[in-house]
Amino acid sequence: MDGKTKAIVAHIFWVGWIIALIVNSNDKDELASFYIRQMLGIWLFSVVISLIPPFIAIGWIITLVFWIISLIGAINGEMKEIPWIGKYFQDWFRAL
Repeated sequence: MDGKTKAIVAHIFWVGWIIALIVNSNDKDELASFYIRQMLGIWLFSVVISLIPPFIAIGWIITLVFWIISLIGAINGEMKEIPWIGKYFQDWFRAL
């Protein structure tokens, strides 16, 4: 599986993320690692934002927009960080 395919698979719920993580652990690809970190951050963001009652609806919309931005970047084969928080995900999850 090439890096672009792994990056796209990482966007398919948790199952795809786990598959991409396992496949990428044997043969590290920079693009795939970037989107594995990005998607982990997006999923964690969605969990945290859903715990704050006034922000649930807006949080899910923001999460969906971040997911779409990330998926489009993966499809295009570009390492495109999501706005505002993407750079932090790359730093925090550098070990992946």
